[in-house]
Amino acid sequence: MSILSVFTPVIERGLALHKMIRLITHGLGGEGYLNFEGNEFGHPEWLDFPRDGNDNSYWYARRQFNLPDDHMLRYKFLNEFDCRLQWTEEKYGWLHSEQAYVSLKNEQDKVIVFERAGLLWIFNFHPEKSFTDYRVGIHQSGTYKVALNTDSPSFGGFGRVDENTRFFTTPFAWNGRKNFLQVYIPTRTALVLALE
Repeated sequence: MSILSVFTPVIERGLALHKMIRLITHGLGGEGYLNFEGNEFGHPEWLDFPRDGNDNSYWYARRQFNLPDDHMLRYKFLNEFDCRLQWTEEKYGWLHSEQAYVSLKNEQDKVIVFERAGLLWIFNFHPEKSFTDYRVGIHQSGTYKVALNTDSPSFGGFGRVDENTRFFTTPFAWNGRKNFLQVYIPTRTALVLALE
């Protein structure tokens, strides 16, 4: 996980899916979010207390909280994403809002879209396909901006989405919503858009 080693497809996939799974769980979950110690930065080892099955070893009975502080390791990206995720939730408060309205679950495209707390959540789980001008329905009209982007370079992503882009709704019903907007959604990326 060193930033000096090759950024292989396996590492890229792991980082991308770790962020997306955490985000979709946070967004679609109930009124709270439980995080096991170390998951915020993708702790690489399991936790196993001394017992007969491991020869009473203490080797895995610890968490390596130093990993995200080492700027030569990619764990810092996952930790930064978790910090931004918690900060964004505090700002918009989706955990104490009404449950989400899921407007799209496209199995072929591997795209999930829902609205919660006035935010538009867009997930592309496709392993290969990115979508340009992907049309998604939304209830509230207006201009939207990026509130959270899993592909941000500060989270170890490729920066394929310009976070200064503004998204404008069109008053035409789509996926059971009053309006739609179009987005570029790269492979294995999630965006959370907020009304400007």
